[in-house]
Amino acid sequence: MTDIKKLVGESLAEIIEAARHGGPRVRVGLMASGSELGREELAMGARAALETYGNVQPVMIGPRTAGFDELDWIETPDGSACEAEIANALEAALKDGRIAAAVALHYPFPLGVTTIGRVLTPSKGRAMLIAATTGTSSANRGEAMLRNALYGIATAKALGIKAPTVGILNVDTAQPVFRALTRMAERGYDVTFGSSVRKDGGAVLRGNDILAGAVDVCVADALTGNVLIKMFSSFTTGGSYEASGWGYGPSCGEGWGNVVSIISRASGAPVIAGALSFTASVTAGGLPGKVAEEIAAAGKAGLDEEIAAMTPKTTAEEDVKAPPVEPTDEELHGVDVLEIENAVRVLWRAGIYAESAMGCTGPVVKLAAKNAGRGETILKENGYL
Repeated sequence: MTDIKKLVGESLAEIIEAARHGGPRVRVGLMASGSELGREELAMGARAALETYGNVQPVMIGPRTAGFDELDWIETPDGSACEAEIANALEAALKDGRIAAAVALHYPFPLGVTTIGRVLTPSKGRAMLIAATTGTSSANRGEAMLRNALYGIATAKALGIKAPTVGILNVDTAQPVFRALTRMAERGYDVTFGSSVRKDGGAVLRGNDILAGAVDVCVADALTGNVLIKMFSSFTTGGSYEASGWGYGPSCGEGWGNVVSIISRASGAPVIAGALSFTASVTAGGLPGKVAEEIAAAGKAGLDEEIAAMTPKTTAEEDVKAPPVEPTDEELHGVDVLEIENAVRVLWRAGIYAESAMGCTGPVVKLAAKNAGRGETILKENGYL
């Protein structure tokens, strides 16, 4: 009887809490260790999210931090220097449904998955999405930026913005991406272009425009977006503490079903809290489904043709077949994102199975630890490292 009363009480409490905040809280996991600012900063961010935002129930994943017992915890052994245990616990919690989404300090996204960040622009205090900020949606720069536009639009819609305005930052490949989106719009893809605040206007943006928050979605390559996030979040602190914004944002990719958001090891409690709420919002808004809808709509308007037009001609390395698959438990860093696929194929040609992936610091080549030394030598000999 006591157990029944407890269950009824807990259920009533959840109903009251949901009614008070307009809906249920989304359970979002947060890595509890690994910050340059210490464990307490992560826990303080989770506490701030719990107290400030009604849409998120933070779940700390990692060794318990004293003084934060009001938070939910999925504990891993205390004192462990291996972040792999925390990462494994996070993956398990996502898989079995104990959390609906996650905020991580590092996550090895596969090639094809990128994150959409969100910043507070200083001119008018307006929020703006940066598409994208970590990972990469394609090794082909043009395709990556075109897909980033779709994923930025999907993220905006998951936040409840029905017709987000889009601009493309004036970096390499901006004009071809703008032309591709324009042709897709002419074929029926529903995209709303924003306009520069400068006199001549246009959807290709300059630095003035991102300071002003001229559009809802600013499209860029992930490396430029990563720099922008860092600048916006820490320009008042000298760079060592990210104090404003919502972090590097949730993951998006074709066929990618998880919502995993990224913060950095320099993200402070305000950014952590914002990231948790941002993640809860897009999870409740059905982000993976929104991504699928945008890809489907763009596909009907010629997405594949536009990607093909921006894809470089086949190189000799691309004709190499992969050797038999084997576990990839080691990473090689330092290969440029535009060369990552060819670097993998160089290893295939040498009989070494390898895969490309993206971490928070850039692309990585994954291969078996037993082949790491030889693989590194081969990549150096071929000019990739």
